[in-house]
Amino acid sequence: MRKLSLTTLILAGLVLGILTGLTFGERTVALAPIGEGFIRLLQMAVLPYFIVALPLGFGRLNYQEAKMLAMRLGLFSVILWALAFLLVGILPLTFPNLESASFFSTTMVETPEPVNFVELYIPANPFSSLSEAIIPGVVVFGIALGVALIGVPEKKQLLTVLDSLADALGRITGFVVRLTPIGVFALAASASGTMTLEDLSRLQVYFIAYTVGALLLAFWLVPMLVSSLTPFSYRDIVRITRDPLVTGFTTGNLLVVLAMLADNCKQLFRERDEANYRHAESIIDVSLPIAFTFPNLGVVLLLLFVPFAGWFTGNSLGFADYPKLFTLGFFSFFGSVEIGLPFVLQQLKIPTDMFQLHVVTLVYIGRLATMLAVMHLAGVALLSAAGNARWLRFKPKQISMFAAGSFAVLLIAVTATRFVLLQTVDQAYSKNEVLTAMRPIAYPTEGTVHRESPASSENSSDGTALTQIRQRGVLKVGYDPNGMPFSFFNADDELVGFDIEMVQALAEELGVVVEYFPYTKADMAKCLNQDRCYDLLVGGLFATTKRVEQMRFSEPYLQLNLAFIVKDHAREKFSRLSEIDDPASLRIAVLERPYFGTRVRQSCPHAKIEQINSPAEFFENESSYDALVMSAEAGSAWTLLHPSYSVVLPKDVTLTVSVGYPMAIDSIRLENMISRWIQLKSGDGTIDTLYAHWIEGKNAEETGPRWNLYDELANRWSKPKTGPLVERQ
Repeated sequence: MRKLSLTTLILAGLVLGILTGLTFGERTVALAPIGEGFIRLLQMAVLPYFIVALPLGFGRLNYQEAKMLAMRLGLFSVILWALAFLLVGILPLTFPNLESASFFSTTMVETPEPVNFVELYIPANPFSSLSEAIIPGVVVFGIALGVALIGVPEKKQLLTVLDSLADALGRITGFVVRLTPIGVFALAASASGTMTLEDLSRLQVYFIAYTVGALLLAFWLVPMLVSSLTPFSYRDIVRITRDPLVTGFTTGNLLVVLAMLADNCKQLFRERDEANYRHAESIIDVSLPIAFTFPNLGVVLLLLFVPFAGWFTGNSLGFADYPKLFTLGFFSFFGSVEIGLPFVLQQLKIPTDMFQLHVVTLVYIGRLATMLAVMHLAGVALLSAAGNARWLRFKPKQISMFAAGSFAVLLIAVTATRFVLLQTVDQAYSKNEVLTAMRPIAYPTEGTVHRESPASSENSSDGTALTQIRQRGVLKVGYDPNGMPFSFFNADDELVGFDIEMVQALAEELGVVVEYFPYTKADMAKCLNQDRCYDLLVGGLFATTKRVEQMRFSEPYLQLNLAFIVKDHAREKFSRLSEIDDPASLRIAVLERPYFGTRVRQSCPHAKIEQINSPAEFFENESSYDALVMSAEAGSAWTLLHPSYSVVLPKDVTLTVSVGYPMAIDSIRLENMISRWIQLKSGDGTIDTLYAHWIEGKNAEETGPRWNLYDELANRWSKPKTGPLVERQ
């Protein structure tokens, strides 16, 4: 009986793992430690491999060969990066039209940390880089050691030792590689069992587009380019990369396949020139670790997420944005995608909370990126080694055939992808339903909710507001029905929001019930101080100078960021207020005139500032105003209902304003108690939990356990069998 190949066993483990995940769902998380242990075994020999392979590879070269290697690595890397940039520019053409918006994210107002390239690439302590797995620093140290070794006269004995060490490390890797089918099974099962079907459905456009781009690069553009420039056939290149490709995809870790990939590339040269393959081995040993430290095709293609995020949020990139995307993105990704991607999103005026979706996609996209990175490293290594062996050939006919074939393949792929996405993607907007379906997560709304303003109450003397609340057992709260996301009515006509849950928590601790009454902002001070209609007000109210003069505010419970709400097409116009053309023609709406109006007037002295009572007035009269000034947190919620609008935080105007709970000017004891209570709620995590839910939209959609076949069959078998009743004769 013919023995199954390693590739076949790996694919079998992959398929079996996926089926296991679909069958048992989240139970497969128990297999995660097996997969993690497999990855650690593969990683065990990788960093030592760098320290051994780089000095060994460079030590076998002379200075001229090392110089030529650097030139070839740079040239071939640029060519491959250009192919990825081409696809990042082309694939967004496949996206169907979509209208969307998103919840507020703190990343909208955060400044990403700059990448310290000096610290990343120049290790002051190489052993520290080794212990912390800072791979660029390790590689630079290995290169420095290898280049220095070129000029050492008596190095043969050291090279022999390094050669033996490299062989020993290869044996370790070879043993672990034989365990790959088991590791792949565990990794695939845990991933497919925990990835939600909802995430897959929501992100199918990015999944499909990235998949198409990765497959084009990994199985056409790169291998065909190498084949057209070297004596190796397309079949040879696919043959020696198939095991590393599969292993890279299933593990999602590029480090673990380096040794396997190096051995396979060397084998290709061995097969073609048994007598003189040693020199090619040196080039491969050097080129793979060096290329590893630079952005690979998998990382560069991740730039596709930026136009996807713009499309997803309704802020699509224009043609003029792509040069900026390529420049910023490429150099940002030199350090870390996790640091670079939020920076690129911010620079291109795309909500940086989309980065959270990027993290979700890595369950699948990360594996594709690793697979593509394997082909990138193989292409660079094979081209560099072939150049050193004088096997490179530049034949116009073959290059022309490659270009023509690639054009045809790209045209077919883009057209087919566009057709599939148009047929499968639901283009109906539904984020408004997510917002209006939100419900309390900790403190359900209880008490009486009135739709009309209350009658005035008897005046109370100084300091008795808290006493009266306890005596009557009722906390009278004024709410803003248009105060999203702090107070509003959901689709079930329930009064909900951040402040509503806070009030319910307060009432629970006071041992009283709540009565809710609506208020108008123009009459807030009168209703609190003279009419005594309310004990306090909620709705995300700013503690501005005028309001603090008229009402007693509690200690702030949040700091909100002022922003402009504008039409999508005007986002760029309001990115810098100092650069607005024809500011005299602007009509800007504000919710509180003296303070906000003054702040806007400082930046736009000729604009027309008009006060409105509610954000609803702005959206109902969309042709009357150019912008609305309100908090970015509340504005994000409103754009969910009106996705043709965007939240813009101008770069040249930064302003945060405190929000608190207003009370009557003489409610000293009540204000003191609520202020101390806010500190307690901040300390016990209540405010953070409610902020994540109502402001950032986390857990806004209720989700149940992940579907799996086991539970589906168990539920069906557990149901009693029933049938039509048959009357006995």
